[in-house]
Formats: sequence, structure tokens, C-alpha cells
Amino acid sequence: MDPFDLTGCRALVTGASRGIGLAIAGGLARRGAAVAITGRKADALEAAAASLRAGGASVLPLVCHQGDPLAIAGLFLALDSQGFTPDVVVVNAATNPVMAPLLDTDLVAWQKILDVNLTGALVTAQHAIRRMLPHKKGSLLFVSSVAGLDPIPSLGAYSVSKAALLGLTKTLAKELGPHGIRVNALAPGLIETRFAAALFRDRAAYEKIVGAVPLGRHGQPDDLVGAAVFLASEASAYLTGQVLVVDGGGRM
Repeated sequence: MDPFDLTGCRALVTGASRGIGLAIAGGLARRGAAVAITGRKADALEAAAASLRAGGASVLPLVCHQGDPLAIAGLFLALDSQGFTPDVVVVNAATNPVMAPLLDTDLVAWQKILDVNLTGALVTAQHAIRRMLPHKKGSLLFVSSVAGLDPIPSLGAYSVSKAALLGLTKTLAKELGPHGIRVNALAPGLIETRFAAALFRDRAAYEKIVGAVPLGRHGQPDDLVGAAVFLASEASAYLTGQVLVVDGGGRM
């Protein structure tokens, strides 16, 4: 058997209308998984679904705002109505409306970041886990960040939310291991996406980050695909509670 084969698997990828989420959804689909993807905007989500279908993927696009627990509940009810019970869930959706140190971070922005990046991730995981438990198997994958391991001063609240996400990963891994459900995290470095555009515009920050990368470049969304397929598949069957850093060696 090919341990990376996902034929017959159903995968949910949140925040997949573009960037890292879309790349991961495409990678899982190419290994045989049927994929459900979410995003906040229907038009962008439909465009993403069309691009995946053009590559032969089976795709179910569903609008969902990860900062809204009721929307997340509705997402899983919609999946239930389609007979789509995920074996793999990639929690990728995130937000960062502010670039500022914690001292200057407005509490409204702080709360929004935590609502999406942490609380929304937990609520998504809770709904997914309840559906995985009867099957005694499943793979949860949180997309964190190297900022969760080594805080970026201009991204104070974002760094805290991603550090907390790593704590969530390890806690769930310990709780769910006895039930056959694995929980891991990806920690990308600087990836060229619209989400990270502010860091690319700040040339001093950009050069500092890339200057510390042995591979000498920033990443692309496709650089996360192999790692995500590994953690989703049976290739990582004896691996849980781990953080896989994908940053070109910047944290060696």
C-alpha cells in the first residue's frame, strides 16, 4: 500500500479560498481525497472550487466564518446533510487585522484574532471530533505559524494566538490518542500569500526574516502541501502532538 494514498478519505479544509488552504486542499485531492472547503466569501470560494474541479477534484464548497460558533455548527450540519463525515480536518482559517506590539493592540482587534484563530479552531475541532469518535480514527491538523514558536514583535496578538494553537494541538493529542484520533500542527515560515502581504511590503522585516533562512528564499503555498499530506495520511500513523516547522530552515 502507498501510505500517502488518501483514496476514499474525506477532508475538510477551512480558509481554503486561496493561499495555503487552497494549496493543501488541492494536494489532498490529488492523493485521492474528496474535499470540502470553506471561506467567508461565496464568490472567492466558488472560484477556488472551480480551480480544484479543473484538476479533477471532488469538491464541496461551503461558506463559513470561523469566528462565529453558530456558523461553524451550521457548517457541520451542512456536511452531515451531504453525508460528508470528515476523516481529515485541516484548520487553516485565520485573521490578523492589526500589526502592532501587544502594548498598542486594541482590545477589539485582540478579541477578533482570538475568536477566529483560537476559539474558532477549538469549536471546529470539537464538531469534527464528535463525528470522528464513533469511527475511532481521524487526523486533525492545525495550521499555526513560526510566530507561535518565536513571537514576531509587530504581530503580538497573532503570535499569542498561534502559540495558544500549539497548546491546543498538544492537549487534544493527549486527550484523543486513546480514541485513535491524531492531532498535529504545521508551523509555516514566511509564505507568499495575500495574508502575509504586509510583511512583504516592509522590506526591513522581510530581509531580516529571509536573511535567516538557509534556503535563501521565502515559501510558497505549495511548499506546505507535502507536509500536510504526510500528516493527514497513514504515512504519519504513529505521530501525534507534533509541530512540523516548514520555514526553509530558519529555526534550525
